[in-house]
Amino acid sequence: MDHHVTPVSTGSSGVDIAALVLRLVLLLATAFLAGTGILRPLVGDLPRKLWLTVGGLGVLSAVLAAVSAATVEVNLAALIIHIVLALAVPVLLRRPSAGRWASLALVVLVVLETSLDGSGIDFAIDTVYVAAAALWFGITLLSAWVPADQWRATQFRVGPLSVTLGGLLTLAGVVQLVLSGVGFDRRLYESLFGIALLVVVALPAAVAVLSGILLSRNGSTRVYRYGVIGVAAGFIAWSALAAVPQPPPLPIPGVPLLADATVGGGSVPVLLSPQRPGRNLVHFPPSAGEGLFAGTEGGLISPAVARGGAEGTWADVDLPPGRSSLVIKRGDATTTVEVDAGTAPGPVIADADAPECASAALGGLVAEKHDVLTSCPSDALSPEDSGSLVKLVEFLAGRKPSAITLVEDSSPRGVAAARLVRENAARLGLPVQQDAGADTALVVVSGWSGGYLAMTRAAESQRLKPTHQYGLYLAPWLLNGPIVNAVASSSMPLRFDPRDQLAVSYAVTVGNTFGGESPTVGGFRTWLGPQWQSVNGEVQMFAAAQVNAMPMYPGEQHAPGMEAARDYAGQWIPDGTIVPVSGLLR
Repeated sequence: MDHHVTPVSTGSSGVDIAALVLRLVLLLATAFLAGTGILRPLVGDLPRKLWLTVGGLGVLSAVLAAVSAATVEVNLAALIIHIVLALAVPVLLRRPSAGRWASLALVVLVVLETSLDGSGIDFAIDTVYVAAAALWFGITLLSAWVPADQWRATQFRVGPLSVTLGGLLTLAGVVQLVLSGVGFDRRLYESLFGIALLVVVALPAAVAVLSGILLSRNGSTRVYRYGVIGVAAGFIAWSALAAVPQPPPLPIPGVPLLADATVGGGSVPVLLSPQRPGRNLVHFPPSAGEGLFAGTEGGLISPAVARGGAEGTWADVDLPPGRSSLVIKRGDATTTVEVDAGTAPGPVIADADAPECASAALGGLVAEKHDVLTSCPSDALSPEDSGSLVKLVEFLAGRKPSAITLVEDSSPRGVAAARLVRENAARLGLPVQQDAGADTALVVVSGWSGGYLAMTRAAESQRLKPTHQYGLYLAPWLLNGPIVNAVASSSMPLRFDPRDQLAVSYAVTVGNTFGGESPTVGGFRTWLGPQWQSVNGEVQMFAAAQVNAMPMYPGEQHAPGMEAARDYAGQWIPDGTIVPVSGLLR
């Protein structure tokens, strides 16, 4: 449900109270006005007080609509139509049939305003709630000044209608509660959004029960006088739902947590992984800047610092079992994020592999998957990566370096990858060594931390003397901005093209969701889920380079994938580019 309220800033709350109150009063006055105009043909002559009341409502609705244009974004055509209809309804009270059509148009306009960007079901329940409330308000005004004997003889029975309208309002509220995503958890009574939903449902239900009781006692006209306060409060709560911040989903133990924290006057994306008792890692994207701290209430608050091979900043946090609050600080500003570590132990994650593991989990979170983290990419060498490394060794054997300089680590994936490289190099008669050499090729199969260190050392060695003249080669999982940008150029065997639509879509999604974070292979795999198999084609060598300009003839077009702008969305290498440098390695 979108009530088309775009509040101006008021600071940390994110909702401008004055603009919101103005909007709610406008909608309430318009609903009273439209409901009265719709039911006008059912009564005879109107007393002067009712004329003045309806006229006042028309002027109030028109004036508030004009004033609201200065505080929130409104459609100019809709604004003009609203003002014209609001002023026309009081004038047309002497012509009931014409006034009814103007009032119906006003109700439709209110529904369109409150459901401008809603889906079909949202539009339907908005229509039910607005129309039912407007009819209730109209009967309230008319029955307050028009005696019962002056209502025209029709099949329209005021008493039973009160029960029907109360039931419709309650039903629409229940549907909205089910569709809200809040469900029946503690957010229903611990957040303003949840309380508003309770008001939307509970007050009309109470009014419907009251209507049934009074109807049995011949109090049909009094039903609307007593119940109008409850219906009006429910209508206001309904109209305010779009402007009240919706509470975030409850944290799930074992599922990494993605949240937005407002600290120091700005919103900061936060990633907590793995959200289990004990050591956890808190990650902030590069756009969050420096000076952030994270910890638990009453516990140690640690600074978020850079880690080799990973973007942004990272802080170690020790979570207690069960529910607690993650504290985030910047300067004197402090905020908290609710977390729930549960009681079950989490996976064993080596410190060096924790950022890559968190990045892989982020891919699932931005795809709105909430899977419990049970393993990390470094826990095993996948069949796809195994085949890619075999092709890489065969590719290097064809280039005939004197040896392969191999960099590995102690993770299960690193051990398996190093063994695979040695076995295939021996099969092809290619020596493998640990030391660097002028006519060698550097192959790195470690994790992010080791890969970043290896690239940094290689860049320094190449600056001092000829080293690794046959190139620098990375395992596929090391396609990560900080690692490849540590050197002027590096290559890797990939089974997907980072310039393809799916890869770019993932890069854009993760960047938009998490403060401009760059894509990673582990995150891409988690984001795709089972679809990952469909993007794994033949192995091809790609080269990543820090290039931001390419010499071109005047008017010459870039070849597909060869654009090297710094700021286009969806790029995998910040301030660089990645392009194929071989055919398919069959």
